[in-house]
Amino acid sequence: MLSLALGQDGTQNAAGATDVPVVAETLEQVTTALDKGDYATALPLLRELADRGNARAQFELGKLYDDGRGVAQSDAEALKWYRLSAEQGHAIAQFDLALMYGEGQGVTQDYVEAAKWFGKAAEQGVADAQYHLGVMHVVGQGMPQDDAEAVMWFRKAAEQGHAVAQHNLAVMLDNGQGVTRNGAEALQWFIKAAEQGYPPAQNNLGLVYEDGRGAPQDYDEAVKWYRKSAERGYAAAELNLARMYDNGHGVPQDDAEAVKWIRKAAEQGFALAQSTLASWYRIGKGVAQDHAEAAKWFLKAAEQGNADAQNNLGAIYGEGQGVPRDMIRAYTWFSLAAIAGNQSAAKNRDIAAQHMTADEIAEAKRRVTEAKPGH
Repeated sequence: MLSLALGQDGTQNAAGATDVPVVAETLEQVTTALDKGDYATALPLLRELADRGNARAQFELGKLYDDGRGVAQSDAEALKWYRLSAEQGHAIAQFDLALMYGEGQGVTQDYVEAAKWFGKAAEQGVADAQYHLGVMHVVGQGMPQDDAEAVMWFRKAAEQGHAVAQHNLAVMLDNGQGVTRNGAEALQWFIKAAEQGYPPAQNNLGLVYEDGRGAPQDYDEAVKWYRKSAERGYAAAELNLARMYDNGHGVPQDDAEAVKWIRKAAEQGFALAQSTLASWYRIGKGVAQDHAEAAKWFLKAAEQGNADAQNNLGAIYGEGQGVPRDMIRAYTWFSLAAIAGNQSAAKNRDIAAQHMTADEIAEAKRRVTEAKPGH
């Protein structure tokens, strides 16, 4: 579990003022021992201070139990020591306690309790807590949904350099969600998060430059940021970079390079990339035409609910391209595509029905109801 070192030692909650130098010296010994992995030295000292009520020692002991370092991993012990420390105001203990409630780790999952402790840590300036509190406001988890509050907390974390909060703040500014739309400010936050290497921000920055939204259109800059994100394995950026190669925007047109990046995204399970790769196999664009490969990739995307892939898979089964002709499966996939919003799927389904018996249509409808078209 992530813990931040803010240097909050809680010595004011331990013993009397005359003991503070002794406590500080002991904590320094503990830190030195932990850095060396010398748990035999660190643990007795930590336990003594924790039992005497020292908040930092309680937090450090909880962290050891949480991580299973020097002791057998124990969620119950971690929760106990985090709580004791958090109740004394130790900010990072409050944050870690919130995570345990949010994840249901060692305790019954309780978003209200998680929000409470994230709030306490956030008020003390813990950027990760501010970010998590923003997320909870966006989704209405443990509290009423409130985009404006989310913007406030994302901004506080963003101003401390929290890359994901910077990205989320940029998205909300770009969309006018919980705040007046401000593309110029959104761009600045996208840049800050992208320069920290956060792949979604790098991808979105590429979109800003490609579309000329909040910045002058610049295909070279778009390619630069798509590539940075794609090289970190971000599937959406891989597909966007492929599109730039396909269109020859910011790079020379190159079908082979486009296919390379489409495949990378598809192999990560990105449904849109899988559907795109299938389409290219179907028509032989950038690859040798291969209906069986097309069917394979359409199926992967269709099973994730991609409506276009479902419609295309229906056509493949209806025509028997790369798979045995199967009108029941064709009707089923057309039906699911129509339900998912594909505009031509309902018409395709009705055409398929003209080549089916009443029993076959009934079976297809049963599969649609069960959402198990088979393959």
